[in-house]
Amino acid sequence: MQNHRQVGRGKRAHDGEGSGGTPPLKRSKTRAPAGKRNVGSSSSSSGRWKELQLQRKRLPITVGRSAILEEVRGSQCVIIVGETGSGKTTQIPQYLMESGLCKGHKRIAVTQPRRVAAMTVSKRVSEEVGCRLGDKVGYSVRFDDCSSERTLIKYVTDGTLLREAITDDTLSEYSVVILDEAHERSLHTDVLFGLVKQIMKRRHDLKVIVMSATLQAESFSSFFNDAPVLFIEGRQFPVDVFYAEESPADYLDAAMLSVLQIHMEESSGDILAFLTGQEEIEALAALLNEKARLLPLTYDKLLVCPIYAALPSEQQMLAFQPAPANTRKVILATNIAETSITINGVRFVVDCGLVKARGYNPKSGVDALAIIPISKAACRQRAGRAGREAPGKCFRLFTQESFQGLAEDSVPEIKRANLTTVVLQMMSMGIKDVLAFDFMDKPPRETLIRAMEALLALGALTPEGDISRPLGEQMAMFPVDPKFAKCLITAQEYGCLAEMIIITGMLSVENIFFAPKEQRGKADVAKRKFSSFYGDHLTLLKVYREFVHLKRDFQWCRTHFVNFRSMQKVEDVLKQLRDFCKRIGMNPESSCDEPEIICKCLTSGFFLNVAMLMDETGKFRTLTDSQEVCIHPSSVLFATKKPRCVLFNELVCTTKRYIRDVTLIESSWLPEMAPDYFVTSTSVVDGGSGSSSTGNQRVKNQVRKLTQSPQSRGIH
Repeated sequence: MQNHRQVGRGKRAHDGEGSGGTPPLKRSKTRAPAGKRNVGSSSSSSGRWKELQLQRKRLPITVGRSAILEEVRGSQCVIIVGETGSGKTTQIPQYLMESGLCKGHKRIAVTQPRRVAAMTVSKRVSEEVGCRLGDKVGYSVRFDDCSSERTLIKYVTDGTLLREAITDDTLSEYSVVILDEAHERSLHTDVLFGLVKQIMKRRHDLKVIVMSATLQAESFSSFFNDAPVLFIEGRQFPVDVFYAEESPADYLDAAMLSVLQIHMEESSGDILAFLTGQEEIEALAALLNEKARLLPLTYDKLLVCPIYAALPSEQQMLAFQPAPANTRKVILATNIAETSITINGVRFVVDCGLVKARGYNPKSGVDALAIIPISKAACRQRAGRAGREAPGKCFRLFTQESFQGLAEDSVPEIKRANLTTVVLQMMSMGIKDVLAFDFMDKPPRETLIRAMEALLALGALTPEGDISRPLGEQMAMFPVDPKFAKCLITAQEYGCLAEMIIITGMLSVENIFFAPKEQRGKADVAKRKFSSFYGDHLTLLKVYREFVHLKRDFQWCRTHFVNFRSMQKVEDVLKQLRDFCKRIGMNPESSCDEPEIICKCLTSGFFLNVAMLMDETGKFRTLTDSQEVCIHPSSVLFATKKPRCVLFNELVCTTKRYIRDVTLIESSWLPEMAPDYFVTSTSVVDGGSGSSSTGNQRVKNQVRKLTQSPQSRGIH
């Protein structure tokens, strides 16, 4: 059995849920993850820097510094369970840097499950180190790199580090890899677990630290060959938990009433409300702003600050700034604020108890986006946000009985996600047998096989199961879905890369259009002004071109119900994509105004997502697996005469099986743009699915051969 050590001293949190005994780690039932600090301005004076150093010394982790360094020096892998407020995320990388583990121009990588966490924490640590962000301390996330050759501590998203491993399969530039917030079990984090475990066998000099805010230490330790475990007590204040007497019919309405009641009845302190998604956040923000204007002048003002993944970075940062005088800040957040980040000043939490999660069915290829209850562990993480700096309160918009019925932990993402991108990345790193890969929790076999089938059809894999050259290698390098990567590569050949980059960027950001309930009719009319005969992809292209033509005008966006913040995000994505294309020798300025050429290039990547019109009812049938589907009402093709053949970006299941982001194509393009998959056949031209079944079955047979056991292939 591995060693378990406890370091640090701190206050115990109030147990707001009336639990019984306490496990070996003294911890609260309403804990929050380890101490990340608020984002402030750059350290511009010695006074500011000295104050930060005093704050560092007061963190509970300080007394455990020697024990942590001793354990890291003596072991290749260490598991650290950091109780809330301990300071593990900000301090441990600095301890390692100060102890000399960055010698020989080596770096320390610290992974975060979300880009906002990587950005905010790196900014705080750069202040503590006393350097500009991007110098000794920096970050690298998808479509944004703020690091340099001088960077010693680099905060990265787990997906970014995984992409780095494609070109450097031993992560040779790093002396230490810290896998932070490991309990979140994001898709890329789980792959990194297995990958890093493999690298450790080849690089005995590589130090690995797995950090978690929950007691999954035994599982992590067992996976990493009985690695030693350190427990670090945190600093947490009491959090009183209150439940609803009955579950509300409308949780948004209940959240609004709870926020207003807190504001009118409770003492000072900011409010953090957890909601399910961008649409819900924007709706509640509008309601709260409206109600706040009606409050008597005797009450403080309300400053509503949304925070969600699709929000531009500069807008996200507003949530971290102190509220003005006589103002209470209300942060409306998705589960992005559940762990990974800390927003100072929060005393009250409103928890809806729900999360928007995507589940993938490998048999049907359907992504189902559903709002589901969170786990007990997530409830405790959310409540802990209120007890970081002072006693707090958590108001749960569900009953105590409902809480008792929740699962203890969330299902790891790797067991419920489409793995096509991940499998491509793994194979590009030389991991050929993905079915035998050492996952901490193995994903469904069917999901891995479905991913291999898609990659083989796209030409990213050879029939022998190797990454193809140069196509597969190029596709793996792109920080986008393999289908879009294939479109971009094809667009370079056809001279319309500029247009394809724009389309890819527009589809990388959620909610380009917005439609307030009271103005839905006007919003629909405004959207129709951009409608392309060809469908949604070219409609998005027209929107962006008009946005640029009118000099990125905010008022134009408001008038046309275009989300200005989303368009700002698109600009960031496009810059990164263009820079990337230049680096690999592609010309991002190559352009053409022929819609059919652009649609053909889209077909080269999305030929597996093609559907044929069935009959006059407007229903379609997918070519690859004969599913009956409908065009989503958000599509510009929804209200038009239905084309005979379309491609789509995704298939989702809500009330029906809908295809989203739809573009019309000619069925005759299929053999031209995907000749290895389709054969010229009158059946496909006439609207049948005969030609696709040949390619589909051939791919399935090839993958079946690749995934057979050695014994079944006659190999002994």
